[in-house]
Amino acid sequence: MKFPHNLDYSKRLVIDTSKLALEPSSLPGVERIPLERENPESGLTTSIVRYEAGATFSEHIHPGGEEIFVLEGEFADEFGSYPAGTYIRNPPGSRHSPFSRIGCKLFVKLNQFQPGDTKRVVVNTTEKEWLLGQGDLKVMPLADFGTESTALVKWPEGAAFVPHTHFGGEEIFVLEGTFIDEKGEYPTGTWIRSPHLSNHDPFVKEGCTILVKTGHLLPLELSREIVHGPGNIADLGNVVEGF
Repeated sequence: MKFPHNLDYSKRLVIDTSKLALEPSSLPGVERIPLERENPESGLTTSIVRYEAGATFSEHIHPGGEEIFVLEGEFADEFGSYPAGTYIRNPPGSRHSPFSRIGCKLFVKLNQFQPGDTKRVVVNTTEKEWLLGQGDLKVMPLADFGTESTALVKWPEGAAFVPHTHFGGEEIFVLEGTFIDEKGEYPTGTWIRSPHLSNHDPFVKEGCTILVKTGHLLPLELSREIVHGPGNIADLGNVVEGF
């Protein structure tokens, strides 16, 4: 693998992780599928990570933060245990010593927090109430900071959403069912990264649940302008239709 890996944010990426083999990490009992990676063992990273039962990972710091969604099993560290369906944000400068007693599978993003985002978040989505979204969709907000928003979206059978543009890009991980748009069909385990100002017209045939992140893939120049001025996000126009 050449580095940086899959870090051209001007390109759309679709990866069906169910078709890829896990690779060994630097520690026994922990394997991963790299989706995007800046360096072999550091920098910006998005991965699927699997812990065997009883596996441990050495204590480490998160220079740019860590974001986790527990896909299967139970993840744990010295601060608690996190069953399948738990969403975790560990802010920049945090550290922990993770492990798994029964084994687990995770969707992990490292070193991707926006400047000033220092809040730790832990949400067990199996216990949180769904909110009504557009049409028949249901939405569960998980985190918001600056231009970035993260949520679960549940699509009932036959649901369709309006055509929309992704200001700041969109990232989707399909948790259950098959997500569809005019570009293709994306079964459970598919990761989709769509660039700034891309657009699509999504729908489903059967029920589907997706983890969605928007607004975090702005071009560097535009991101700096939003954070430091002039103006603010509202000045850039109403180009996004949210879930």
